[in-house]
Amino acid sequence: MDFAGVITLTSRAAAQIRSMQQELGAERKALRLLVESGGCSGFQYGMSFDEPKPDDAQCESEGIPMVLDPASAAYLGGTQIDFDDGLQGKGFEIKNPNAQSTCGCGKSFS
Repeated sequence: MDFAGVITLTSRAAAQIRSMQQELGAERKALRLLVESGGCSGFQYGMSFDEPKPDDAQCESEGIPMVLDPASAAYLGGTQIDFDDGLQGKGFEIKNPNAQSTCGCGKSFS
């Protein structure tokens, strides 16, 4: 499956992901984005480096290949991921237009 434009990365997020790929020796792997039960709002976001699976949705932003399982893709359409490393930086910031509410940490939603 190919879902072009499902997820967009800012240039800051892409730079951080490239840096993490190099640190972990995962330059040839895609960024896996997922939604799972948990967190303080019902669902939480997850990220890892992984090989695509046959039923994965695939997209690319800022030169970073991304994969999502079908269930996660349904929750993440139109999402933008930024990275904030300033003094009050929270790390990756996920702006999901499908989330009805988010918690204060920004890592879970409902």
